[in-house]
Amino acid sequence: MKDIAKRFADNPLLSPADIPASREGLEITCLLNPGVFQYENKTWLVVRVAERPKQKDNIISFPILTETGSIQIIEIAKNDPELIATDARVINYKGVDYLTTLSHLRLLCSQDGHNFYEPENYPSLVGEGILETFGIEDCRVAEIEGTYYLTFTSVSDNGVGVGLRTTTDWKNFTKHGMILPAHNKDCAIFEEKINGLFYALHRPSSVDIGGNYIWIASSPDGIHWGNHHCIIKTRKGLWDSKRVGAGAAPIKTDKGWLEIYHGANENHQYCLGAFLMDLKDPSKVIARTIEPIMVPTTEYELSGFFGNVVFTNGHIVEPDGDTLTMYYGASDEFVCGAQFSIKEILLLLKNS
Repeated sequence: MKDIAKRFADNPLLSPADIPASREGLEITCLLNPGVFQYENKTWLVVRVAERPKQKDNIISFPILTETGSIQIIEIAKNDPELIATDARVINYKGVDYLTTLSHLRLLCSQDGHNFYEPENYPSLVGEGILETFGIEDCRVAEIEGTYYLTFTSVSDNGVGVGLRTTTDWKNFTKHGMILPAHNKDCAIFEEKINGLFYALHRPSSVDIGGNYIWIASSPDGIHWGNHHCIIKTRKGLWDSKRVGAGAAPIKTDKGWLEIYHGANENHQYCLGAFLMDLKDPSKVIARTIEPIMVPTTEYELSGFFGNVVFTNGHIVEPDGDTLTMYYGASDEFVCGAQFSIKEILLLLKNS
């Protein structure tokens, strides 16, 4: 498989030990999948912080949020016959699915794009209400006309959907609730309107008819979405045979809207590829890469909380217009950086 990523020499940029847990009694298991934006001449990450209690012998314990926002710790004996715990990320107990960690979103910034720190007086974003009791995850950031749109995965025992909050100063946020109901995730809003409309990629899921495909939708206001079209499907026998999902906001090029997306196969290996949409009608896919542009290869991508994974939902196009600086989650545990040439990605696209 072709891999054209130029990984940062100082990867991983962030590991779970690099920032403190949100409260006593919890420890950070994973730092991963940051949304990315530029603000006040700095590079910022909206990093997903996944926490749980320190694990004891013969017991699985994990936190959930109550409807009032307090944390409840659930403990289950590993030998309980009603426990299914074959996946590091999700368990099933008495027929109900739970996440093994509770995620929130935290702001980090950097002057050089490599060394990140947690600035003072910026709030963490945490789950709120009955639709976010298992936390919020994997934020994507789009800036449109001075407003930042934060789409993220809202998780609860009701299902997995897309939440939205907006801000202009990163200290005060307007909450818009769940804009795409369960089961949906991987929502990336385009950073400019097309024909007066907002556009977004998203990923509804089907366990029976259909599959985990990328869709596109439009909106008059960025909150109410319709006119949905399925545009990218999984491909049997290829690296993206099991599921696909959008990365960050599509990149406008003279050839079309370029989207970096993730795909996974039956062995749960996550790689990155790209596709190109028409500039005037992004529901039309012009081209797509056959092979991935990034494959898990380094130790920190192959081994971690959930290994064999590279996953991105944040990037910056550098001033030269060709260099794409991408921040990504490696093995569901670390935050890393890599750079690509947009021209090189475009050359790998094959007409659909």
